[in-house]
Amino acid sequence: MDVREALHRSRSYRRFFQEVAVPEADLTVIADAARLSPSGRNIQALKFFISCTPELNARIFPTLAWAGYLPEWPGPEEGERPSAYIVQLLDTSIAQGTLCDEGITAQSMLLQAVELGYGGCIIAAVRRDELHGILGLPEHLKILNVIALGRPKETVVIEEMKDGQYKYWRTPDGVHHVPKRPLSEIILK
Repeated sequence: MDVREALHRSRSYRRFFQEVAVPEADLTVIADAARLSPSGRNIQALKFFISCTPELNARIFPTLAWAGYLPEWPGPEEGERPSAYIVQLLDTSIAQGTLCDEGITAQSMLLQAVELGYGGCIIAAVRRDELHGILGLPEHLKILNVIALGRPKETVVIEEMKDGQYKYWRTPDGVHHVPKRPLSEIILK
C-alpha cells in the first residue's frame, strides 16, 4: 500500500467489529509509529496509554462523545464499539505544550493502523477528569485525545464538497460520507 492509498483508507471510523481484538503487540507497533514521528523541538513530551481489554474499554467508552455532526446518533452500540484505545498524553514534567505533535502522532498512528488492517477515530470530546481517574494516571500526565481503534464495520466514502457544505452525513444504509474541498480550492498559484 502506498501513502496515497493509506490516506484514502484512513478515515474517521466510528463503528467496528467489536469482537475482533486488537492485540497489545499491534497497539505497540501503532504507538511506535508515534514515537518515530517528528516532534517540535524534538522534545518528545507525548506518552501513550494503551487499552485492549474488554473490561477497561467498557470503562473508557462512556467518557467519549461521538460524531458531533450526527446529534441524533449516540455513538456505536454494543457490538460496534472499539476493540482498543490509545490515549494521547502530554507529560507536563517535560513540556507544558506540544506545538502540533498530537496531530502528527495521531496521523502516524492512524496510518500505521490502516497498514495493519484496522481503522480509527481521533476523539477530542473526552470527559478528561473522569477518564484520568479511571486510568489512574499521575497528575503530570494530561489527556489530549483518545484514538479509538478496531476493525472497521462501516463504509466511509470521500465526496467532493459542494456549495461549501463540509459536514459529514450518513445515508439510511449506514454509509458515512465525508465531503472534501476540491484541490482547485486549496492550492494557490
